[in-house]
Amino acid sequence: MIGIDKIGFATPKYKLDLTDLALARQTDPEKYHSGLLLDEISIAPISEDIVTLAASSAKDILTKDDRESIDMVIVATETGIDQSKAAAVYVHHLLDIQPFARSFEVKEACYSATAALHYAKLHIEKSPESKVLVIASDIAKYGIASAGEPTQGAGSVAMLITSHPRILAFNDDNVAQTRDIMDFWRPNYSDVPMVDGLYSTKQYLDSLKTTWKEYQKRTGLTLEDFAAFCFHIPFPKLALKGLNKIMDRSLTPEKKEALSLAFDDSIRYSKQVGNIYTGSLYLSFLSLLETSSTLKAGDRIGFFSYGSGAVCEIFSGQLVDGYKDMLLANRQENLDKRTALSVEEYETLFYEKPQFDDKGDAAFSSYDKNAFYLSGMTNHQRQYKNTEEDA
Repeated sequence: MIGIDKIGFATPKYKLDLTDLALARQTDPEKYHSGLLLDEISIAPISEDIVTLAASSAKDILTKDDRESIDMVIVATETGIDQSKAAAVYVHHLLDIQPFARSFEVKEACYSATAALHYAKLHIEKSPESKVLVIASDIAKYGIASAGEPTQGAGSVAMLITSHPRILAFNDDNVAQTRDIMDFWRPNYSDVPMVDGLYSTKQYLDSLKTTWKEYQKRTGLTLEDFAAFCFHIPFPKLALKGLNKIMDRSLTPEKKEALSLAFDDSIRYSKQVGNIYTGSLYLSFLSLLETSSTLKAGDRIGFFSYGSGAVCEIFSGQLVDGYKDMLLANRQENLDKRTALSVEEYETLFYEKPQFDDKGDAAFSSYDKNAFYLSGMTNHQRQYKNTEEDA
């Protein structure tokens, strides 16, 4: 049995209320709240990046034994900080993981964390005593007053994969699909992505429909076999359309209601954090685990992973007895503690860039921090610090 033994989450300490953004953009707030099913989005200052988020999301779930046993660190991201050095190498160091471990980064838009989990599973099948740390970390930025602006977000989900999981055991039922399309992409020379929004939405839903059909053909399973289904969430309303796309008339009214209630639980965190790209599917899973009152051990959970470009995958897992003991009780309290920004303050953070001197050095302003933060640059080298060292 291989699966998720521990799961952690980190998001920046700042948030933007989408009512405030809507009014500033002369838009009806209901366009965001009802049209996107979003209420707030997390905003990352210059001192927060995918490394600080990744390390912060993993820090509290790892014990000393974990750090000595982990022999692979994989960071999935589409907002990498370097074209050569993997974010996983920084994370490996910040978390003080034993040196004889592979550390690398994977990319395929929002899908790559799913590929990382599959790679981790294959590795542990060969080496059952191994532990693999898989982290999905991203900062979604589109542009001031752009169509995608209200769907921005930032966060990281860390998952410890082992042969004795205490949260979810993976099933061997993965079905993937690849399409060479241009629905969302970001060339190296652009700070923000290029998006064909309507086309991307159609591709997401059609990829789901066709992959689900193939999944049913190969496995013989139907939605009646699932207690809940988690989706990649560019914005929650699209995931809701996805659920409706695969719910057919053969489902009993009771099952439809149960799946709908589970879906509502699965989007609670995303409605407050926004799109976190590679981590959004797994934030959905975390939200489901921590807010649902009906799940039980043995329940089958479905997952739909989608990354523009495009690759998607459907797979499932079974909840493990005692999984509730592995969860955080005060997640909502932590989300509520984020500092609310005015639209003007958010725009200032959005445009802030490093100011380098002739030596390639730059110091950053001080902002509210998670466990790790980026203090500046020295000779164009990123300088990370642990907040415990500042105490």
